[in-house]
Amino acid sequence: MSPSTETPEHVGPAVGRPRRLFVLRHSKSAWPEGVADHDRPLGPRGLRDAPAAGRFLAETGGLPDLVLCSPARRARQTWELAAAELNGPVPTRHDPRLYGADDAELLDVLHDVPDEVATLVLVGHNPGLEDLVLLLAAGEDGANGSTGADGSALERVRTKFPTSAIAVLTWYGTWAGLRPGEALLADLAIPRGPRGSS
Repeated sequence: MSPSTETPEHVGPAVGRPRRLFVLRHSKSAWPEGVADHDRPLGPRGLRDAPAAGRFLAETGGLPDLVLCSPARRARQTWELAAAELNGPVPTRHDPRLYGADDAELLDVLHDVPDEVATLVLVGHNPGLEDLVLLLAAGEDGANGSTGADGSALERVRTKFPTSAIAVLTWYGTWAGLRPGEALLADLAIPRGPRGSS
């Protein structure tokens, strides 16, 4: 099923423009004793996997127009390591609304994205990110996503959206006009770095 290309009257002049949203869950974090949740760093596996997430982004989408990242330390570290794999700097905003946000709150954040942004990376936390992907792609069967023995991309998200997972959502329209069920889950990747490296 293709995303809707109908033109609601309230959407405005950017209707029809293709949009891509990369939803990146932060990489695996550590749990140091006495450290507040907001300040937890990446663990060894997270330090390996975050650059692999960046390589996936570089191979799949090139440079995004904007990154919205949770200010939590593990999310910031994930993006710093991922961004180092890209072919240039990317405008990045650390938005406090992303820390602990649920799917409705995340959708509100997306509604504020400027119209000139065609490709956005959203770096944050579960369960909010997983719920957001399911909210936006609710009408899709994953037929155009990454499929395998474990089923469609959408079914894989329903089963688990692990650390370093990247969901790629596409649709036509504006960020302000994005509604539940209007996006296509075009891909789901779970990048992993080589074992034994740090």
